[in-house]
Amino acid sequence: MALHKGPEKHQQRVMSVNPFFGEANPVGGMTEAPPTHRLPDAPLAPSTAYQLVHDELMLDGNSRLNLATFVTTWMEPQAGVLMAECRDKNMIDKDEYPRTAELERRCVAMLADLWNAPDPAAAVGCSTTGSSEACMLAGMALKRRWTQRNADRYPGARPNLVMGINVQVCWEKFCNFWEVEARLVPMEGDRFHLDPQAAAELCDENTIGVVGILGSTFDGSYEPIAELCAALDALQERTGLDVPVHVDGASGGMVAPFLDEDLVWDFRLPRVASINTSGHKYGLVYPGVGWALWRDAEALPEELVFRVNYLGGDMPTFALNFSRPGAQVVAQYYSFLRLGREGYRAVQQSTRDVAGSLADRIEALGDFRLLTRGDQLPVFALTTGDDVTAYDVFDVSRRLRESGWLVPAYTFPANREDLSVLRIVCRNGFSHDLADLFVDDLSRLLPELRRQPHPLTRDKQAATGFHH
Repeated sequence: MALHKGPEKHQQRVMSVNPFFGEANPVGGMTEAPPTHRLPDAPLAPSTAYQLVHDELMLDGNSRLNLATFVTTWMEPQAGVLMAECRDKNMIDKDEYPRTAELERRCVAMLADLWNAPDPAAAVGCSTTGSSEACMLAGMALKRRWTQRNADRYPGARPNLVMGINVQVCWEKFCNFWEVEARLVPMEGDRFHLDPQAAAELCDENTIGVVGILGSTFDGSYEPIAELCAALDALQERTGLDVPVHVDGASGGMVAPFLDEDLVWDFRLPRVASINTSGHKYGLVYPGVGWALWRDAEALPEELVFRVNYLGGDMPTFALNFSRPGAQVVAQYYSFLRLGREGYRAVQQSTRDVAGSLADRIEALGDFRLLTRGDQLPVFALTTGDDVTAYDVFDVSRRLRESGWLVPAYTFPANREDLSVLRIVCRNGFSHDLADLFVDDLSRLLPELRRQPHPLTRDKQAATGFHH
């Protein structure tokens, strides 16, 4: 969550209240408007409080036009009704809400089967508030397993985690919070994610694991998980080092099983110890819900598991959070039940089709060069062509925002800081019709952008609030 400071003096203002918000008399009870940065002295009528908040939120962007986010922005009305019915249920109270706990257990079992666990009944897993918490839990398990194996050297030795520099920021947070050295494989040339051999070369006796990303947020490409495991197999043959792999399938974990069935990336690879995904991304659920699974009980140290009473029995739990709503878990089970494998396949294929078609049409405009085409995740990245000098991707992002489209522009990390791109995320609900409207708006902007004397965005760091 973002950190916020208290208000500056000039922000200590009051809201402007429309006289029509009064229950009956337009001026009755409206003599003093509520403050914005301290609790009001007296209550407001519920209709007034609602309208004040509603009106301010109109200034937010339209989530359906947000092509930056991976997070689900549309669900069926029936799912919304179920979530409303369950928003008061606290997931931690397994004894009080046993059916919600049962639906969570079923979701874990379904994911274990979907991700080809050797014995789905032996796989262990849990729901989380999202992939960030799931990654933290997976990282904790990797570190604890390493400390158990190296009890004679730890805490003197410093553990490290190997990953590509393209990882989502949650992995940087994990290394910071849990005092683990982050060993990052840089980008090189047209390789925008982890190189298996380079990752293996960074491993040593203090490596707790290697993270592979099934769907990089930078460009939508899959990292080669099977090749990564093969490189680590070879490392073990040479050195005896047995380094586990965690697959961050925040997005691809709910795309590849349906569209890329021949791709081997999951528990079919013995070196894969754990996998996470975001139910609220291509799992097709409103935020926030994620999932973390381990191939068996051995992969999740027992000492990290807490146990709560569940119908007079024993319910193991593993989480950073305590209280959180059960609505999203119920919505995940609804989506699994509603769609099944064939339904998920149809939805994800439709989204990939939109991404591929949109990428081709943008390329045909002649001003842009595609880095990816949306044929893995339904996500693609593009930059301006070498002959385009009048504007840059930051100008494009800024001008598209004028039409309501939120498209992030950002610079790649080391060793490709020279490359700035736009990234477009296609989700369920972003249809071919909306893609047509997007291309129309982009096409209308190009003549004006081409007439610029030079790129107009001076502070590129401040040009977008986007972070991976």
